[in-house]
Amino acid sequence: MLFYPRSMRSVFVLALALSLHTAGAQAPKQAPAADADEFLRQGISAQQHGDLKSAIDNYRKALAIQPGMVEARANLGAALSAAGQFDAAIEEDLRVLAKAPNNVGVRMNLALAYYKKGDMEHAHAELLVVHAARPLDLSNAVLLGYTYIKLGKANEAAEMLAPLEAGHENNMDLEYVLAYALIESGKATEGLPKMERVARETHSADAYFIAGSTRLHRREFHEARADLDAAIELNASFPGLYTMAGQARDALGDTDAALPAFEAALRADPRDFTANLYLGTMRLKQRDLESAKPMLELALQLQPTSTMAQLQIAKLNSMTGKYAEAAAALEQLEKADPNWLDPHIELAAIYYKLHRPEDGQRERDIVKQLEAKLQEAGPPKQ
Repeated sequence: MLFYPRSMRSVFVLALALSLHTAGAQAPKQAPAADADEFLRQGISAQQHGDLKSAIDNYRKALAIQPGMVEARANLGAALSAAGQFDAAIEEDLRVLAKAPNNVGVRMNLALAYYKKGDMEHAHAELLVVHAARPLDLSNAVLLGYTYIKLGKANEAAEMLAPLEAGHENNMDLEYVLAYALIESGKATEGLPKMERVARETHSADAYFIAGSTRLHRREFHEARADLDAAIELNASFPGLYTMAGQARDALGDTDAALPAFEAALRADPRDFTANLYLGTMRLKQRDLESAKPMLELALQLQPTSTMAQLQIAKLNSMTGKYAEAAAALEQLEKADPNWLDPHIELAAIYYKLHRPEDGQRERDIVKQLEAKLQEAGPPKQ
């Protein structure tokens, strides 16, 4: 412990008292409103230059001085949303709207924060309010339409957007969402040309994928292949794209082109059910049983109720001499769908191998009957 003489201790105590008095005299007073305005100005400048961290800090400093400064709080919500802090942005926007419920700009910011967060239900509710206030605002209408689609209300989206299209046919955002809504609501004949136009004019892999997958489901295989191949050129890493492209090529009988597409799909996702099933089936036809087996087994594991996977496993068992297992599986498939031709064809052959000629002949007769019905019906409509 240090020891100070009495005279020194007196000086020390006096100095301490003076310093405390001075500190008390210099205690900061409440910052003037001008300081809050300056922080707001700095925040706006930082946000305009993309410095979101500084913008957020400055807005918070302004609000520490003037908590009721609506502009600072609204800008803070927008900056937080832009920085990906959606929950914090939503909180600030709700605080603004509690005092100014008719502030459409802040409500739009709130809707965007919900939208970016992936909360389509709340985004949709806020966008409806904005749309009521600004019915001709196309950017809001496009977002509102998209939330309709995501909530399973594509028909409502199409009905809301269609009247806005006249005079705005070159607005590709509007055309994209309208086309998507038409396709999803069962009006693909109207929606497909719009979606393909969007794809061409914006070079959008997403638009080509939607168009191509829709064409594929409509059995319009040539058009599907063209759209899906265009998507591959733009973005080969688009999820599920190679699988769809492989299906279109296979449907056209172009196995040589389908094989590499499915192989690419499995490189992207080894547990892709469709790619495993199709490629396994192709390998089975080539009698490459070693390659086919793991792919078909994985496909059945991924979707145990898939009748196509069950059929291919039955074929594999037949080709490897497991006739009884194959017959049991095929009989179940035949029972579930008596008009499905393939199980009858396979069973006819297997029954003879199992020394059941009467059953084999019965299956042959059924095959002839089903083939006659198919011939009478004609090719599938495209």
